Amino acid sequence: MKKSAKASPAKGRASPTRDGIARLVRRDLRSLESYQAIVLPGALPTDGKQPDGRLIKLDGNENPYGCSPRVLEALRAYQGYNIYPDPDQRELRKAIAAYAGVDPSYVLAGAGSDELIDLLMRLFLDPGDTVLNFTPTFGMYSFNAAVCGASAINVPRRKDFTVDVEAGLAAARDSTKLVFIANPNNPTGTLTPRDSIVKLLKTGAIVIVDEAYYEFSGVTAVDLVAKNPNLVVLRTFSKWAGLAGLRVGYGIMSPAIVQRLMAIKPPYNVNVAAQVAVLESLKDIAYLKETVRKILDERDRLFVMLQNLDFMVPIPSDSNFILCKVVGRNPKKMRDDLRKQGIFLRYFDTLGLKDCIRISVGLPQDTDALIWALRAWEDYK
Repeated sequence: MKKSAKASPAKGRASPTRDGIARLVRRDLRSLESYQAIVLPGALPTDGKQPDGRLIKLDGNENPYGCSPRVLEALRAYQGYNIYPDPDQRELRKAIAAYAGVDPSYVLAGAGSDELIDLLMRLFLDPGDTVLNFTPTFGMYSFNAAVCGASAINVPRRKDFTVDVEAGLAAARDSTKLVFIANPNNPTGTLTPRDSIVKLLKTGAIVIVDEAYYEFSGVTAVDLVAKNPNLVVLRTFSKWAGLAGLRVGYGIMSPAIVQRLMAIKPPYNVNVAAQVAVLESLKDIAYLKETVRKILDERDRLFVMLQNLDFMVPIPSDSNFILCKVVGRNPKKMRDDLRKQGIFLRYFDTLGLKDCIRISVGLPQDTDALIWALRAWEDYK
């Protein structure tokens, strides 16, 4: 009996070894570094806890009060987890539209606003295109651009972290299809005036205003969307509504863009638990607004207490976090040392932020423990 021939790799192609697989990866992604997300508490062997066993997590801008109690009740009672969610998001989009004051045809929900950023780039960017980015800002803009084969034109913000619009307009190219403005900006907490956004809209590029922290600032560009088809406003339920773990955000944009994104998004991108949580959150806005008020009050108290430390210079913030310049100290060492005590802060090893630390607003007892630890750390140094 004749033996069958062994299958061999296609001529000229490497066998599927580790090196062979690497050669099949897109050339422009082979050296791409992953996005530097926060390292969760307990992930490092040196991570510690407070004397009472608590962890004080002030590195992710999460809501320390959590979600509405109605959300927890609704998730426990829901019986449809075995059924796929509505791919058209009809009930969800209707509820979000009522909250945002727009028609449902202007709304699209995503698995966090991160997914919408990714989808918008997939829709508009060709390889070699550019994205206008005002740095320092949210790192996902430049990261996702690279994943799509595009690149970011990084325009430095002024010393006070405000946007230099004229510099941005001068830096824009014919290949610039998207402009990103985080408003308030993460991680600086600063606002961009409306007239600056209007100037950027006149370029004809798609201007994406990321309002992830809208409920803390009260400043929005949503009313400009109807007359500016190249404007997209992004928001999330992660921060104010305490749903960061369920990953649900939304965009407000021209119905024409919504329809195109509907065509390319995964059909069941927002899971049923997230949809239930959003619908219940929007039925309990009074409760959530009260937690926002508490966070803002605590932010102001934290700001004053940080000002009283001679090595911390807090930047005025319109969000639920405060960026601090660290004077005469090493902010990375500060982050590492406090982590050992169960207090988690955010450090960015990036241009414009190497001398800074970002502190999310926590509960009053979290503020007290943080300030005590910083004073002790100052004395030790």
